[in-house]
Amino acid sequence: MANHKSAEKRTRHTEVVKVHNKYYARTTRTMVKKLRETTDKTEATEMLPKVTAMLDKLAKKNIIHTNKASNLKSSLTLLVNKL
Repeated sequence: MANHKSAEKRTRHTEVVKVHNKYYARTTRTMVKKLRETTDKTEATEMLPKVTAMLDKLAKKNIIHTNKASNLKSSLTLLVNKL
């Protein structure tokens, strides 16, 4: 257990940030899943920029790795182009 006030505060703050990051990561994963399940080309092309922006934000804040975001964006773009 933490012995210093600053260490206790850091533990509390880490929990808050963890919940925040988990929410945004979960939301992005849901949007990626919806985009993959979409069969309509126009709907998919509308969703793609939003999903890529979400992935970029997660990568910028180090919630996911930059390469993972790039790989997901690439695969989703190929999927939308193939529709």
